[in-house]
Amino acid sequence: MRDCALSGPLYHQENTLAGILFIISAPSGSGKSTLVNQLRSLVTNLEFSVSYTTRAPRGSEQQDREYHYTSPARFQEMIDRGEFLEWASVFGNYYGTACRSLTDAQAAGKDLLLDIDVQGAAQVQEKIKDAVSIFVLPPTPEELQMRLRNRSVAEGSLDEEEIARRLAKARGEIEAYRRYRYILVNDKLDYAVESLKAIVIAERARRDGAPQDPETARMMQLADKCRQANATDRLEPVLASFGLVDMHAARA
Repeated sequence: MRDCALSGPLYHQENTLAGILFIISAPSGSGKSTLVNQLRSLVTNLEFSVSYTTRAPRGSEQQDREYHYTSPARFQEMIDRGEFLEWASVFGNYYGTACRSLTDAQAAGKDLLLDIDVQGAAQVQEKIKDAVSIFVLPPTPEELQMRLRNRSVAEGSLDEEEIARRLAKARGEIEAYRRYRYILVNDKLDYAVESLKAIVIAERARRDGAPQDPETARMMQLADKCRQANATDRLEPVLASFGLVDMHAARA
């Protein structure tokens, strides 16, 4: 099995990306897709990587818009040819990010945003050390359950077993929050969108080293509040609601 060749004009030494690679992860139903869609409408020069998946389209999803839908056999062929930067099996389906997403973003002169699960994020973080990682949390299990149920109904069915399975998996995914640079609690959509935008602007300002105007300075202050080390007051109630606060205290 081969892997992406992390070399060439896209990279500096030690596998650092020439642009900025943003990774955003969240338990299913946390509102990540809504945040990403709104971010893309607010921020320019940010390429979004459309992942490959073997699952069937949901609701109004379209081929090559939400995902590149493909067969398990075709997906396996891409794995064998080393065409994925990362891939993972999630709820019985495969998801993966093609290596060419990186070269396409570089050719377009843009930063790149990956919307991937915690398994895929771990693979990318291992390969690209300077990737900017963002973890989105639902405020409570009850809120997450309601969002999952509403989404299931909107897709034309109500699968309680699937909802229960995703809720159970969410707890394990939340335990991975420590691997992420930034933490967002998606309890107020407008604030979460503003915070996500602030993270992108702040990381670009640090990269460019340009003088800060008042708005950029405000964005950098907001982004700094979202850094994991500074997000304890927002993070601990969420961990407690999912029964993880003791784990957090023990490792602090």
